[in-house]
Amino acid sequence: MSIYSLWGAIEIGLIFSLVALSVLISFRILRFPDLTVDGSFPLGGAAAATLISGGWDPFSATFVATMAGGVAGMVTGWLNVKLRIMDLLASILMMIALYSINLRVMGRPNVPLINEPTIFTILQPDSVVDYIARPLLLIVIVVFAKLLLDWFFSTQAGLAMRSTGSNPRMARSQGIATGGMVLLGMAISNALCALAGALFAQSQGGADISMGIGTIVIGLAAVIIGESIIPARRLVVITFAVIIGAVLYRLFVALALNADFIGLQAQDLNLITAVLVTVALVLPLLKQRIRFKPKS
Repeated sequence: MSIYSLWGAIEIGLIFSLVALSVLISFRILRFPDLTVDGSFPLGGAAAATLISGGWDPFSATFVATMAGGVAGMVTGWLNVKLRIMDLLASILMMIALYSINLRVMGRPNVPLINEPTIFTILQPDSVVDYIARPLLLIVIVVFAKLLLDWFFSTQAGLAMRSTGSNPRMARSQGIATGGMVLLGMAISNALCALAGALFAQSQGGADISMGIGTIVIGLAAVIIGESIIPARRLVVITFAVIIGAVLYRLFVALALNADFIGLQAQDLNLITAVLVTVALVLPLLKQRIRFKPKS
């Protein structure tokens, strides 16, 4: 694998680590099976690309794209909390709706950003080459997002949200508005995912209507790989683990696709993902069997 492929895999892994943090909030903390991310990820990319191509500065466009993802997540939570639609079905309905919304936002299937300014072109130092400057900038963004989440979940509102996911009946008995916590958690989760989509569109030179396909699988894979490699109970360590899991996932994919003796091609990406998730799920079971294997 070339140095360009290595840094490219790290760059995409860092972007998808935001998706992993998003999935961590919905699946692990809120216990909410949320498929909205398959729509909010391209929503972020579509909104950012459309605004930037329309003359907006990249920072304002990225902020608006992030807020749009938060609104999408809040609508999913509203369908579940207020209309009593099952959580999985509510997220599927929103995911389907977002496909049409994203087409409306872009006005066409894709929006190029080849000659447009982006966060990366504006903040890139002249002394650092492009393929190294982007991962370094993304590290700053991801670390900031991680620290912000760690702080939030240590506050009273964050602890109430964690309690809502762990035991909603107990949380309600303690006076916690569990419905509001679900709405807030889903908004934060999908805002992170839309931020990832906005950064992905600026990194890859445009937004496409199909860029969100399989986002939930990638996020789950990153969470599972991270938790398998770095098992922990403290949330501060868990958020770090899923970030590492996202980067490792993209490195594994890059290694598999660049290994000539394996013979894998780009269309085998979903197969690689399925194998990696399977291995990550089986590893903890193998560790337990080895640990408790009776000595002869």
